[in-house]
Amino acid sequence: MPAPRRAAIAARTLRTDRWWIQPLVTVVALVLFIIYSTFRAFQNAHYFAEPYISPFYSPCITTSCEGDTFPKLFTGPSWISPALYILVFPLGFRLTCYYYRKAYYRSFWLAPPACAVAEPHQRYTGEARLPLLGQNLHRYFFYAGLVFNVILTYDAVFAFRDETGAWGHMGLGTLVLLANATLLWLYSLSCHSCRHIVGGRLNNFSRHPMRYRFWTVVSTLNGNHMKFAWFSLFSVAFADFYVLLVASGTITDLRFF
Repeated sequence: MPAPRRAAIAARTLRTDRWWIQPLVTVVALVLFIIYSTFRAFQNAHYFAEPYISPFYSPCITTSCEGDTFPKLFTGPSWISPALYILVFPLGFRLTCYYYRKAYYRSFWLAPPACAVAEPHQRYTGEARLPLLGQNLHRYFFYAGLVFNVILTYDAVFAFRDETGAWGHMGLGTLVLLANATLLWLYSLSCHSCRHIVGGRLNNFSRHPMRYRFWTVVSTLNGNHMKFAWFSLFSVAFADFYVLLVASGTITDLRFF
């Protein structure tokens, strides 16, 4: 017997809950972050307050950078913000992230906007053509993200120095940079690509006990990947905002010792 056909339902969805709230909140949150990060990237000011440097501007590798927190590698035009050389890599990592794909596919492209809600598109082409073909670069952006995590951890450690370079300082900014670096590591290590790298292409875990342990830890973190994605997004924006307030003289850094 032929398989029964699907029920012909004219309604876009039969859901009676407020399913549109989640994609709406996602749109608002991501748009606000895009506006703020774009403004800060082009502002090209108030990103360094000894011993703190904004994560948007680290590593500050041009000779026109403020402060002395990282070796200056090349002379860039003074009118180009150092952040423009940096943000392309964390941005690429998040744009190609498996969780963020789900978030902006649903919220911006409505593909689909929610479970059991019809999408307005007539056909699905997947990620086999431009521009979505670029999603395959996620693993390479993951490697770049790890490099930036190391650099931001370096910044957090050196935030335990005072203005003279002496160790033993700790202010609120130190804790802000340390928390941001920690959340970025959790976001990166909980990534689906990380899970595949440490445990993928293995036919027998018993022959690879060390990789199995790593895979188990990463799999546990992976269950909270969505939370780490949002927490780290807010933390990197807040860390930049805190440095902005201190560098502009709006507030004074709270010193603990």
